[in-house]
Amino acid sequence: MKTNNADYWQDRYLENKTGWDLGQVSPPLKAYFEQLKDKSLKILIPGSGNAYEAEYLHFLGFNNVYVVDWAQQAIENIKKRIPEFPRNRLLSADFFELDMQFDLIIEQTFFCALNPSLRKAYVSKMHSLLKPEGKLVGLLFQIPLNQDMPPFGGCKEEYLELFNKEFELVQMETAYNSISPRHNNELFVIMKKRFLTTDN
Repeated sequence: MKTNNADYWQDRYLENKTGWDLGQVSPPLKAYFEQLKDKSLKILIPGSGNAYEAEYLHFLGFNNVYVVDWAQQAIENIKKRIPEFPRNRLLSADFFELDMQFDLIIEQTFFCALNPSLRKAYVSKMHSLLKPEGKLVGLLFQIPLNQDMPPFGGCKEEYLELFNKEFELVQMETAYNSISPRHNNELFVIMKKRFLTTDN
């Protein structure tokens, strides 16, 4: 699929076809960030786009935040908007090729941008990128969306089955504070990395 390459996403930014971009930190994630106490957490935001979430975390004093995006233009946009953000934590790379570990990974419109055929690989990669006790936190659409191009939707039942083996569900419920166009269409999720044995 054409969406599974960097050029597709680079072109979307160059042509300003970024309908998923809120222009601000997503309210449910903003509220979650504000209650975090440990500013040393190593955090990853994959498929970060213009990275308003990373900007807000930086503003709050979190000093160990990484973003990764295939589109170099997205990374350049961040550099221009947040010149003080550490350049070595702005990664223009393929998420599936990352070789690091994090305490917390933030999901914001990355999952729905991937072809559904990559969802199992997404779950496994998330598991490998998280440290023991690490968490995956973010938003997933709970509506059917496109079949042939992003965004791709889904439902709670599908997600529970998809994540169950590698993650312990802490929370998965309709976000109460989504932006108006996404009201009742987003699930706020918190999932904790499971310890997997060879018997699993």
